[in-house]
Amino acid sequence: MPDLPVASASLPLSAGVMTEVAQRSLEAARRHGATDAEVEVSAAVGQSVTVRRGEVETVEYNRDKGMGITVYIGKRRGNASTSDLSPEAIDRTAQAACAIARHTAEDDAVGLPDAQRLFRGTPVDLDLYHPWGLDVEEAIAIAKRTEAAALAVDKRITNSEGATVSAFDSDFMLANTLGFCAGYPASKAYVSAAVVAEDASGMQRDYWYTTHRDHARLEDVEGVGRMAGERAVRRLGGRKHATGESAVVFEANVAASLLGHFVSAASGSSLYRRSTFLLDRLGTRVFAPCVTIREEPHQRGEMASSPFDAEGVATAPRVVVEDGELRGWFLSSHSARKLGLETTGNAGGNHNLVLVPGELDLEGILRKMGRGLLVTETMGQGVNPVTGDYSRGASGFWVEGGEIRHPVEEVTIAGNLLDMFAGIRAVGRDVLTRGSRQCGSILVERMTIAGE
Repeated sequence: MPDLPVASASLPLSAGVMTEVAQRSLEAARRHGATDAEVEVSAAVGQSVTVRRGEVETVEYNRDKGMGITVYIGKRRGNASTSDLSPEAIDRTAQAACAIARHTAEDDAVGLPDAQRLFRGTPVDLDLYHPWGLDVEEAIAIAKRTEAAALAVDKRITNSEGATVSAFDSDFMLANTLGFCAGYPASKAYVSAAVVAEDASGMQRDYWYTTHRDHARLEDVEGVGRMAGERAVRRLGGRKHATGESAVVFEANVAASLLGHFVSAASGSSLYRRSTFLLDRLGTRVFAPCVTIREEPHQRGEMASSPFDAEGVATAPRVVVEDGELRGWFLSSHSARKLGLETTGNAGGNHNLVLVPGELDLEGILRKMGRGLLVTETMGQGVNPVTGDYSRGASGFWVEGGEIRHPVEEVTIAGNLLDMFAGIRAVGRDVLTRGSRQCGSILVERMTIAGE
């Protein structure tokens, strides 16, 4: 087993101090009447710089620490938190959580995870901690390079919304009264740019960004700027499209949102409240046969990798959708008990959801579609999680003969997520990894496009 990374001294708390605070918190909870308790102690430090039109617009710095505790008194639950980690404040916070618990309704599903499901041992190093160590001047210089690259793309780029460079480091310790106590440091680096292009047809904006645990694995920052500029320019001359039905390709950065709607519908809270369009669909074909979705929590260096979930339950790789068939839910211990099932280790969300790529790149998918809409941006929140009805503002490009013909704006794309999932005809190999989902472009056979 490789040695675990040691958090930088720049963080407000060491692992040893966080462990001490966690144990003191659990002892205080017991002292005030809790039958069980779980606590998370965290520390974070971050810096963000934004440059606009070559001038520094904002410099932000944060340095945080805190403790949050959940207590159980029988089948009642209470929560409290504090940023003051003195012994007196810890005691008051545990006492407050217990007081809250005594006034909440009983819930037979509350409680700590089953002990046998907890992660045991030392967390393996998943390569999540890479402090960037930028000082402010270095961050400003990178932001200026990024923005300059965007502005240099085309003389029609007339304005900038700025370029941002951010670096965040964090560490935490999670503990409970079953004897679990573990945590690990992580980092996040981020570079973005957004610019405005203008011609006789009007103004258009677009952006691009790159993010990773390891700053050395970010996209080239000048490349980020150029991509933002190119995306803004290519939207010039956008127009509405006639209302009707057609195939739709969701570009990779938009397609990931479809996975997000799926996760929400397949989550335990939606299921036990019976407020999801996936109700009673386990073991049935929900997606087209070309769709397989895996959860890979132990990928090295990725944004949603973790040896255990937010309750301390050990994570494990699994297949969630196989050849279109729904094989699993996203459950915490509480939601699993509500449903009479076992936790899937998803308290706190999914871990590296991977849409298995197909053979075609984006150009190949457009040729396969032939005629339809390539969606590069969606707007609004018009998704009904109960019925699956989907309606969102969109912009992108109209495709004829497998090739992009002109930009499209101010249209609405609509359908039902069940029909959209079943109507997926291709999954791209142009995989974009951002956050907790890894996804290429998606071709949906038919949707309604509302325009002129």
